[in-house]
Amino acid sequence: MTLQDFDIKVATGQHVEYAQQICDEMAESAKARGTGIARRSPEYVSNKMLEGKAVIALHKDGTWAGFCYIETWSHGDFVANSGLVVDPQFRKVGLAKAIKHRIFELSRTKYPDAKIFGLTTGLAVMKINSELGYEPVTYSELTQDEDFWAGCKSCVNFDILTSKGRKNCMCTAMLFDPAEKQKIEEEKPDKEEDKIHKITHKATLLERIENAIKRTIGQDH
Repeated sequence: MTLQDFDIKVATGQHVEYAQQICDEMAESAKARGTGIARRSPEYVSNKMLEGKAVIALHKDGTWAGFCYIETWSHGDFVANSGLVVDPQFRKVGLAKAIKHRIFELSRTKYPDAKIFGLTTGLAVMKINSELGYEPVTYSELTQDEDFWAGCKSCVNFDILTSKGRKNCMCTAMLFDPAEKQKIEEEKPDKEEDKIHKITHKATLLERIENAIKRTIGQDH
């Protein structure tokens, strides 16, 4: 079984039949990890599909395989790719990574100026986030929207979060800041020019040294 056996696409109304199955697997996965994610109802998941704010993966035989959806916070200034889940029978083929890449692309298309963030305890998710350009940040750099933090109430570690004044918890906070990435991209040409200048300067210096040696040799003769 390979990734070619799956169809990863933006979910639509024709996929609402999978909503209950998706919610059940989200709950089971959270229980298995010993951590939690905000519990979502089948209606909530269905609405994400209808709004075009979700990505679904289906096996070529039509079986549901994976899912992830977009949430927006702070009036669209922040976006989270939430509820990433893969059916256990389809794990170990890179499906989670493929879904994460697709939902990231969808988020950048729909909300090009928004900061995309995530809270996770999973090393695999952290690695994928890093590949996409996320950076580890403090909780203070995330959305302060109370509705977002209320979603943590269903996590077994919620008491830890509140006892620390929402400054940190068991999850690692990661953030993709498009403005920061743009700034880095804009600085690249300057760095390339500096590199070229240094190479040219070095070449000129070597040429001068070579000419000086030739003159010295000429004088000796």
